[in-house]
Amino acid sequence: MKILHISILKEDGDVRLDRWIKRQNPNITQGIIQKLCRTGQIRVDGKRVQAATHLKEGEIVRFPMVEIDHEKAKQPQQIDPKLAKQLKEWIIYQDDDLFVINKPSGIAVQGGSNVTNHIDGILEALQFDSKYRPSLVHRLDKDTSGLLLIARHPAAAAKLAAAFRSRDMKKVYWAITTRRPSPLSGRIDLPLLKVEYQNGSHIEAADAKNKEAQRAITEYEVKDFAARKLALVELYPLTGRMHQLRVHCAEMKAPILGDKKYNKEMPFMDGFSQKLHLHARQLDMPHPSGGRLLVEAPLPQHMKETFEHLGFVVPSEKSAVRTKK
Repeated sequence: MKILHISILKEDGDVRLDRWIKRQNPNITQGIIQKLCRTGQIRVDGKRVQAATHLKEGEIVRFPMVEIDHEKAKQPQQIDPKLAKQLKEWIIYQDDDLFVINKPSGIAVQGGSNVTNHIDGILEALQFDSKYRPSLVHRLDKDTSGLLLIARHPAAAAKLAAAFRSRDMKKVYWAITTRRPSPLSGRIDLPLLKVEYQNGSHIEAADAKNKEAQRAITEYEVKDFAARKLALVELYPLTGRMHQLRVHCAEMKAPILGDKKYNKEMPFMDGFSQKLHLHARQLDMPHPSGGRLLVEAPLPQHMKETFEHLGFVVPSEKSAVRTKK
């Protein structure tokens, strides 16, 4: 297999690694890129990276030119009609620049190992009469529900991606934790590191001196609680690391209900759904065409039932979306 080492040029811009690689090898799939990153075969300046890493001028990308079955690549991807229909039903806001969907828990955003049905694979269903295929702006974990942004054209994608990288994009998540955080509000500034094991990867808290760790910051506030065990926590991520909220909650001894990966003590409780209780509730962002857009996602059914069981106030679904000038 041919190994390439290519320097990032100024005209490449602040581009994501996976998108840059697809320019070099158009038929490569997202799943292959993620696997090559996970196994360390793709590196930037000799360091392990994630597919979503943003490249900078002068960095050296090492990657293998994977042989692709070009005949298979030419075949149009089969879109699951049922999932495509559901995708349209999940839309809670749309205009000429973007879609916002309320993603259910259990639906993957992108492909990967043993993942055949995912949102990225059916975005043609939202193309309608546009010449551009819609594109993902960010990601949510498969088991996290809530707001997912989809750009309708490249200019909108670039502006929304830039907003995500800045502090101008305000994100709010709701979580039900199996312990009440102490203190009731605060800030978690704890670097994270992706560690590979034989049975998969795991995100772990790391020492700030570890050069491979990424800084991760989350602010939080307890909004309600039941006795000392269960609490409704509002989370405000100031960075966007993989599994950041799940790991940060676990590290402050208040892991999320239904999180079988990071809640080692009590992931499930009798009488409550075993689904992950983490919901991307609100986005307050600059709109690509000017002004601001505030979007709120109604609770998924499993979290709504938990709210009702605990006596927490279930928000009205009628005020799910509104714009701000």
